[in-house]
Amino acid sequence: MGAFEYSAVDKAGRLKKGVLEGDTPRQVRQIIRDRGLSPVSVEAVAEQGQSGAVPFFGRRSISSTDLALITRQLATLVRSGTVLEEALRAIAEQAEKARIIGIVTAVRSKVVEGHPLANALADFPSVFSNLYRATVGAGEQTGKLDLVLERLADHTEFNQQLRQKVMLSLLYPTLLTIVAILVVSALLTYVVPQVVSVFRNINQELPLLTKVLIASSSFLRSNGILILILLVGSFVLFRFLMRGEGFRLKFHHLLLRLPLVSRFTRSINTARFARTFSILTASGVPVLEGMNISAKVLDNLAMRYAVEEASRRVREGSTVHRTLAKSGYFSPIMIHLIASGEASANLDEMLERAAINQERDVETLIAAAMGIFEPLLILVMGGVVLLIVLAILLPIFDLNQLVK
Repeated sequence: MGAFEYSAVDKAGRLKKGVLEGDTPRQVRQIIRDRGLSPVSVEAVAEQGQSGAVPFFGRRSISSTDLALITRQLATLVRSGTVLEEALRAIAEQAEKARIIGIVTAVRSKVVEGHPLANALADFPSVFSNLYRATVGAGEQTGKLDLVLERLADHTEFNQQLRQKVMLSLLYPTLLTIVAILVVSALLTYVVPQVVSVFRNINQELPLLTKVLIASSSFLRSNGILILILLVGSFVLFRFLMRGEGFRLKFHHLLLRLPLVSRFTRSINTARFARTFSILTASGVPVLEGMNISAKVLDNLAMRYAVEEASRRVREGSTVHRTLAKSGYFSPIMIHLIASGEASANLDEMLERAAINQERDVETLIAAAMGIFEPLLILVMGGVVLLIVLAILLPIFDLNQLVK
């Protein structure tokens, strides 16, 4: 039995969409006809992984908020003693979005067929990450699926909150920067030429600041479109080069060398790695497998390669904290906490403490950066506008002196 997304037309000609379970598309069409509808299309929500087909709903992911809600609901139902199949059915009935209904229904269909939940989730890799599936698999093997799902829900919710904090912190400075650029461009392109044209017909030597302003205005008016094309082209070229692993690795190495950007990049990647590694080890996933999975959540390619190299050394018999310390990318506090966890056989708790420490560091960095950047940007914008005003007023002051 599988899940199928359908669209059909009722007797009034209205289009209806939904998800039904069935063995074949033909059976689903018959169910639709029995309901008094005329089927228009019936497509499988997820194909078998061996076929290589892309899942219908798996082409687009769902939001972190929806994923956390599904995980939390599933954890609550499983902990209350509800059978997994019935828990998934209840979540599908509770959901309002058709995409979520289709995903949960497809997962439930595979569970009914006897597949483990982790295998059923594998049909939607864009929705359920390697971390998610590995943790669920470990929870099924150890019989602690409800606890594992609660940890995953907490992890997903925290990531969503951190992402929102970063986006909200960057929203105001970004808008302010865009407005500043537009205002200065408008002044140089339209306002300044009209005002300065008055001084072109007089035989007076203009101040240096005014000459620079006139030259800047002329250059911007003559080459504004070309500059815009170059900026857009540079952005497109950068995005294209970032697809290559070699260029992306060099760029990520550069980020780790820049003074302020380096600390922020290391802190946020370290926090993500420690939190993921903690969840995996607490769920019963072996250390080596946990390190390999946790490495994939690192956005910085240089740090990811460092963790992968560390996992190879751990396989050869070295300790986790020593191999991570050799990379030089992780803070001494985190290394000491991991060493303490290895010595006391309490690695998951020490990793969680390290994650909390790094997450606080990220929040502090964001608050400090925004506290400095916002007033600095306002001062720079005010300074540029002041220079433009002075460049316009200085010749006027000189004219007044001549009249007197």
